[in-house]
Amino acid sequence: LLIIDQLTMHADLLLINAKVYTVDDANPWAEAVAIRGTQILYVGPMDQAISYRGATTRVINGAGRTLLPGFIDSHFHLQWGSATLYGAQLSGQRTIEDLTKTIHAWMAKNPTAPWVIGEGVSYALPTKETPLTRHHLDAIVPNKPLVLTAFDQHSSFVNSAALAAAKITHGSTEQLANGTVVVDANGLATGELYEMDAMALINRARPAPDRDQQLESLRRGLALCASLGITSIHNMDGDLAQAALYASLEAQNELTLRIYLPFWAKPEMTLESALDGAAILREKYQSDLLRGGAIKFFMDGVYESFTAVTLHGYPGYPAKQVEPIWPAERFARFTTAADELGLQIAVHACGDGAVRCVLDGYAAARTANHKQGNRRESRHRIEHIEMIDPADLPRFAQLGVTASMQPLHSPLEEDDPDVWPTRVAPAAWGRAFAWRTLRDAGAHLVFGSDWPVVSANPMLGFYAARNRKAWRPGQPNHRQTLAEVVRSYTRDAAYAEFQEEKKGQIKSGLYADLVLMDRDIFDCSSSDLADVQVDLTICNGRIVFER
Repeated sequence: LLIIDQLTMHADLLLINAKVYTVDDANPWAEAVAIRGTQILYVGPMDQAISYRGATTRVINGAGRTLLPGFIDSHFHLQWGSATLYGAQLSGQRTIEDLTKTIHAWMAKNPTAPWVIGEGVSYALPTKETPLTRHHLDAIVPNKPLVLTAFDQHSSFVNSAALAAAKITHGSTEQLANGTVVVDANGLATGELYEMDAMALINRARPAPDRDQQLESLRRGLALCASLGITSIHNMDGDLAQAALYASLEAQNELTLRIYLPFWAKPEMTLESALDGAAILREKYQSDLLRGGAIKFFMDGVYESFTAVTLHGYPGYPAKQVEPIWPAERFARFTTAADELGLQIAVHACGDGAVRCVLDGYAAARTANHKQGNRRESRHRIEHIEMIDPADLPRFAQLGVTASMQPLHSPLEEDDPDVWPTRVAPAAWGRAFAWRTLRDAGAHLVFGSDWPVVSANPMLGFYAARNRKAWRPGQPNHRQTLAEVVRSYTRDAAYAEFQEEKKGQIKSGLYADLVLMDRDIFDCSSSDLADVQVDLTICNGRIVFER
């Protein structure tokens, strides 16, 4: 019996001689980790770890490199991002000339593609004041439909051939709940399409990928995630079709990360259809790798396209008023019903006006459902929070609301080429992307990327959170400590999806989700964090990436 017991304790994987940062307050540092099956078996000193070595144990020498819990990206779009890997990659293009070269190079590699697709274009092209129009794009590609999607995935810029293919050369004949097709003085579409409903007019005209193409695209996206140490995502645009694709990959043992999949409730949905979609995801998908249980709303757009809901308007456009996508009474009705069903709620809210609308809705749900002595820990969330009014800071802690934010969304300094700072009065810049004041106010703060809006690489997020500068003297820089950043990508992110007892720390009995970096990140300067790479990724006890 003793021999059998010892054999069952042998590890499948044994990582030794590493600088293990566990994010477990009771045991923050270790030297070795043993893994058996899908769980962590042992965490502690190296001299005791050797007892877990068996004849078939694979031993990995950490060589002093940092070993962390696998990264949890708290705001992600896996299918959407995977699809963008197909088109011309336009991030970093600063001139029309560069844009043209990159698009023409993609066309040379894809000569039979019926549509020309570009991803990640900047709002600063051709200038911060002048948007891309069909005239610019017709000069680049005159004979095929050309669609360039902005880096934030909230706008598209298209040429005349694309407008004709979508039959919107003279603007949209549809009433759009969340979108604008810009037209000129002659009633002709300029090629600027802002927000989801307007972009959908073009997307409907494009050839749709079949199921096999979608799965192959997802495999590319999963491989990218594994190479970046991402072992869990909160996928913020879920629906039943997408869940079926992920379940298919899981059945084939090809799902190399864990997916928390909120159902996307769109404005045109009835209350019943929105709640039914979220309930089906929760009931049908509850595995270790794929889970439902939440519902996602959009309250506004983004500052770059002047579609964020603000309290004080836009500089130079004092009369511009943007209405919330969900009117207050309707939003309160939907959130109260979702909360009553025990669903977690996540809401996209960039503008300070949108953030207040969401907090008001959560307060209404709490008043209606959480009677004295029957208060449930709902852990509702607000996504992005690019601006916040000081009066709303304490409400996060009071209502138990999680602040889900993306370090790479914020310009690092005033002279960043991003157009974002031009959308807010300089005196209010200190309230932008307010990671520090939100954390200090008691908000539960988690980090992610919003891929494909920005790079999925968590280490670029680490760099941004550690190197933020005040945009004006005397304003806060909102910089985070390294330990805070790690927590926001691991333990706290697990808490945000009710999984803190299963993952987010390196602790015996938890899921074996780990990432081995290429160096000791606690012994390198903040300026070098962007260069840190992943050497090994383990998800559910399986090595899914090895450099």
